[in-house]
Order: sequence, then structure tokens, then C-alpha cells
Amino acid sequence: MHFLRNRHFLLADLLLLPLAVYLAFVFRLDSFNVTPYWASLAYYLPLTLALLFLVFRSRGLYARYWQFASVGDLMLLLESIGLAWLATSIIIVGVRLFAASALVVPYSVLPISLLTVLAATAGPRLLARVWQQRDKHSTAVAGKATVIIGAGSAGVMILRELSENPQVGLTVVGFVDDAPTKQGIRIHGVPVLGDRKALRRLARTYGIHHAVIAMPTAPGREIRQIRQLCEAAGIEAQIIPGMYELLGGKVRVNQLRTVQIEDLLRREPVRTDVSAVAALLQGRRVLVTGGGGSIGSELCRQILRCGPAELIVLGHGENSVFSIQNELDAIRKAEGLLDSVVSAVIADVRFLDRIKIVFEQMQPEIVFHAAAHKHVPLMELNPAEAVINNVIGTRNVLDASYAVGVERFVMISTDKAVNPTSVMGASKRAAEMLVLQMAGRTGKPYVAVRFGNVLGSRGSVIHTFNAQIARGGPVTVTDPEMRRYFMTIPEAVQLVLQAAELGHGGEIFVLDMGEPVRIVDLARDVIELSGLEVGHDIDIAFSGLRPGEKLYEELFIPGEEYRRTRHEKIFIAANASLLVDASLDGTVHLLKLAAERDDRAGIVLAFRSLIPEYTPIPQGAPKRPALVVQVAGSPAMEMAFELGKGN
Repeated sequence: MHFLRNRHFLLADLLLLPLAVYLAFVFRLDSFNVTPYWASLAYYLPLTLALLFLVFRSRGLYARYWQFASVGDLMLLLESIGLAWLATSIIIVGVRLFAASALVVPYSVLPISLLTVLAATAGPRLLARVWQQRDKHSTAVAGKATVIIGAGSAGVMILRELSENPQVGLTVVGFVDDAPTKQGIRIHGVPVLGDRKALRRLARTYGIHHAVIAMPTAPGREIRQIRQLCEAAGIEAQIIPGMYELLGGKVRVNQLRTVQIEDLLRREPVRTDVSAVAALLQGRRVLVTGGGGSIGSELCRQILRCGPAELIVLGHGENSVFSIQNELDAIRKAEGLLDSVVSAVIADVRFLDRIKIVFEQMQPEIVFHAAAHKHVPLMELNPAEAVINNVIGTRNVLDASYAVGVERFVMISTDKAVNPTSVMGASKRAAEMLVLQMAGRTGKPYVAVRFGNVLGSRGSVIHTFNAQIARGGPVTVTDPEMRRYFMTIPEAVQLVLQAAELGHGGEIFVLDMGEPVRIVDLARDVIELSGLEVGHDIDIAFSGLRPGEKLYEELFIPGEEYRRTRHEKIFIAANASLLVDASLDGTVHLLKLAAERDDRAGIVLAFRSLIPEYTPIPQGAPKRPALVVQVAGSPAMEMAFELGKGN
């Protein structure tokens, strides 16, 4: 029935609706002879048809593709018929009550006509939909026997997508779901066959070779277990995107892909107050430094979707800035964000005069400072660059912000700034102090946000592991006990934006990243997701800690008093500004002079003066946390944070 068009449905209505009204009188009189009411039929019929066609046209019923009708289309049809019937009934009742007329329509004809009209209009349209499905199934080829894991709304959507697209080559034989109330039921004719523990038996019984994990909000431990069960049953597993990918706007729930490392590290989805963040950014001029980087580019994507008046992407790498500018322009057009202007600026935060000119020209109202050097071992070899870019660069952006009256400033910091053992960590701690100092100077919400390693960012350990696997191994891990906190890029950025909305000035925000992950476990997961076996195809080798690295990252500085914010995943150190050293300006000046001379000893000495807990450690001498503090109150879990006492 691909040939059917709306003009054919209009013709069907013209033919069937008069018959439907006539049949209403027939059913009322229990006779095909309606001569006694011929006059009443003669004015009731055109009235009914006129109102029906008027409502149908106004509600766009002749502008729909009924071969692919949905429940929403059917509801619109029912509402339209009901509206026209109600108007007709009011007119008929009004005529009988208030007008002296011989043209009397029996009241019982009204409900009967509602049913006959419904049959006459809905029948052809539903027939077209049913025939479309029949035609599709008759031409479909048998695909891989597939089970959908998760019989919720996402699973039902996947079932519908696979049913309507047989060319994908997947034939759904059933659902798998752990909910006892769903066992044995059918969803759109497809049975729930059992729970996840039955996968091996189901694979043998039904010849299942493929599974789709339709659980976008499931935490990583569940995805890991399901993947292991699928692998043990000889089932190839795909997955729909996680909640953060969906919120990031890059993917849709009906897109399938192989299980990735991000899926195994998922946590319960964070509930972000999107409306509050949008209210903060909408109609404002927002500038992002480091806008071409991993975090900066995702910040730009999510900020753009909040509808700023202008988004200023500032970076010193022309290729990365060019790339994100093109992507943002495409998002603007695709999502109708044409009122938001995207401006790209090539500038380096290390040069104060250039940054001041940019700020004077652009007049940003909100600044997200993401530009930084972040690689620990590399900054140990180039401490001068860490100082100039991370410390002096931050001071330059702050000075430019102060000069033009920036209303809100958010610096992206790191857990490596806590009890630092590396030049990179020390430089970020110094940058935090500069932000806190400027908050006191301006009285405005200038804040810093700390989080840990970001999966998928440039230089991420995942990229290193994948490259090593591609070369045939081994995969190198520094120490079997090394642990790190991990977040996905969209997750980190959503919480940064939320923290920006929560800030009042002079605070440091710490994001709840769940439990730290052993790097060796991460390496094993990456190898297995590549379809290889640890020890057989790829070895894991331990190389020892590199300069500046420690076994465990820490989140809190001694003396900072943390409490939960109204957002369950964000902590705040409201007293952070009280810990800023009074000699900050003088020490930063000494750091700058030492960096200009590439004086490594002078840089370390200045950092140790400014940050007493900064303790450089030689290679192979891990710094272990001295104290574990419990922070209670999370509805999801108790968070354990390792706190060093300093050395």
C-alpha cells in the first residue's frame, strides 16, 4: 500500500462518512427504511460532514503518512472525531430545545453515529497500517536470533525499531528482564523469556547469537555482569547509548553499538537541573578558554544547547578550534539555535596583552577556564611550561575578566591539585588559589571545580591502551595498586555547569566520582572488549611509577570543610578562600621569574613555599594516603575519600 496518499483517504471519507451517518439511523430504527426521518437525515448529514472535514483539516489529519501511523496519530484521530461529534451534538440538541422545527434528530442517533463515524474513518487508516506491517514481514529475511536485555521503555523502542527495519538482520525472539513481575508476559507479542542468569540456557534453546542491552540508566557493574554472561553464553552483545550520551545530544536511544569501556564504568545517572543551568546561560555572552580541547569542546556543545547570545571559543590550536567551530555551526542549524552566535578566537592565555584585547572586544559575561597543560610526567620534564600556562595563564584570564567585569568565572581543576606530588598538580593548586583570591577581590561567583581522569579525553589512558593493543602489546600499567577516579566527558561537563550555577564566590566544588578504579582492571577490560584474552593474546606489564605520580589520587585538602550541596553529586568547600596564602602574589611573581629562566629548583622551591603539602616524589616511591575520611549522606552510596596529611 505504498501508493496510498492522503487524497485517497479523503476520497474514502467522502464515500464512507455518508454511509456511516445513514447506518446510524438504520441502527436506531432497526430498519433500512429511514423514510420517516428522511428530512432529519438530509440536514444532519451535511452538518456532520462539514464539521468533520473542518476539524480534520484544521488538525492536519490529511497531512499524515498513515502507513506508519502511531498511537499518537490514532489519538489525534479520536480527539478530532470527538470534537466534531461534540459540536454536532450541541447544535442538534440546541435545535430541539430552542427552535420550533420539524427536523428532529433522535437523541440516540448521536452516540450511534459517533461509533459508525469512528469505524468509517479509523478503519481504512488502520488497515493501511496493518497492511504495511504485513507487507514488511512478508518480504523480511530471517536474521540473527536476538534477545533484548531490558523489557523497559528503551527495550520496547528497540523492538519496534528492529521490527520496522528487518534489513538490520536481527530477529527478536524474546526479552530478558530480572523483574519477577515481567516473567512470562508478552510485549507486542514478544515473550519475556527469563532473567539474565538464564542467558546460557536461552542461547541453547532458541539459538540466540545476538543480544541488545537496552538499559541506558544501568550502572557499570550491571553492564559488566551482563556482558560477561553474554560472553559465557557465546552471545554477541550490543548496547544502546548510556544516559550521558543521550543528554549530550550526539546519539539517540535507538542507535546500537558495541559495549565500550564507558559502559563498564557507568554510575547511576546524575540528575542535572537543566532548567537552572539554561537560565544561567541563556541570552548571555559565554567564553570558553581551551575551547578546542576535550573538556572545552564538550563545554561548548552543552553551553550552545542552553541558548547563549554568543559563545566565544578561545584556543591557541587553530585546527582544534576550527573543528569545534564547524561542529557547533552544524548543531546550530540542525537544532534551530540560530539566535546563538558562535565566535572562534585564536589566542594563547600565556600572553596577557592579547587576552585583554580579546576580552575588551568580546565583553564576555561568563567565563569557563579550561585551558591547561595536564600531563603529569610531561610537566615534570617541562616545569616552566606548567607554570607559564597553568598559573600565569590563569592569572592572565582572571585579570582580563576583572578588567571587563565578568560576572561569573569557573576554572576546571583536578584532583591532582590535592596534596600534590607533581608540578602539574602544584600548578593547578596555585591556579585555584588565584581564582579564590579574585573571588574575594570582586565579590562575584568565581569558583573552581575539581574532578579526576576523564575517559575519552586527549591523552587518556584508554587511548594509550588501545594503541598498545593495536601494536600487539604489552599493555603497560605503572603499578598493580594504582587507582584513579574516572568520569565520562559529558558527565564531567554537566556537573561543571551545575557547579557553576551553584557558586556564590570563593568556593571549590568537588564532584562525586564514585569509587576509584584500579588501572590494571581497566586495562583488562579494554583488552577483553577488544576481543582478546589477557595472558594469551595480550600481556599486562608493570612499569613502575613515573615522576610525580602517586598510587591514589585525593580529593580533599586538610583544612577544607566540605558539605553536600543541594545537588547530591557535588560537594562544596565554602571555606576554601580562607586557605589562600597571603604571600600568593609575591610567590606567583617568583614562579614567573623562575619559569622564564627555566629554573627548575626555583620553581619547586616557590611551589613548596606556597603549598606546604606539595611533596615531589622520586620515581618508584609511591605516596600512599595517610587517612580515610567518610563523607555520609549520599542517597546512593557512602563515599570514601583518601586524604593525605601532607609531608
